Amino acid sequence: MNEISLREVTPDDAEELLKIYEYYVLSTAITFECDVPSADEFRRRIEHTLERYPYIAAVEDGKIVGYAYAGEFVGRKAYDWSAELTVYVDHHIRKKGIGGLLYRELENILQKMGIINLYACIGYPQTDDEYLTKNSEEFHAHLGFKTVGTFTKCGYKFGRWYDMIWMEKVIGEHNPHTNDIIPFGEIEFDGTYSS
Repeated sequence: MNEISLREVTPDDAEELLKIYEYYVLSTAITFECDVPSADEFRRRIEHTLERYPYIAAVEDGKIVGYAYAGEFVGRKAYDWSAELTVYVDHHIRKKGIGGLLYRELENILQKMGIINLYACIGYPQTDDEYLTKNSEEFHAHLGFKTVGTFTKCGYKFGRWYDMIWMEKVIGEHNPHTNDIIPFGEIEFDGTYSS
């Protein structure tokens, strides 16, 4: 593997990120999204995320090979100290540590913001199949996440039913007095990490 660097995603990256995501929509049940969004819709999603949360990319030889972002958890004020995480890596180069690299950097940024609870919503098969395995659960468990909930057969894709699990990781103290969350745009992130 060549050197990997991390940088902030911009809305202009929408088409490149969408190329990675398209595979997961069309060929897997990792995402429960069934139709590939347009580049314009994907751009809007990036812009919305960056209003408050980090959206970062892993770059190898000038090409984005993976991305990760955080977003609001539920969307009510009392949940401000919680965030939902998402990661996608180019399916041609999975199992090279890029997802873990992105998640660790995301966690560092979120700690600086004041986020305490991290959540991941994961498609989960009762039995591994060609569209979905338990790899995502294993990936998150390896990074310190614990399963905290299961929704049984709540997603239907490719003519079969899939479960969904929530996994959680606590990265801060639950003090009785807490500060407001610092938006990502106010956090120092120079994007110069390289492997």
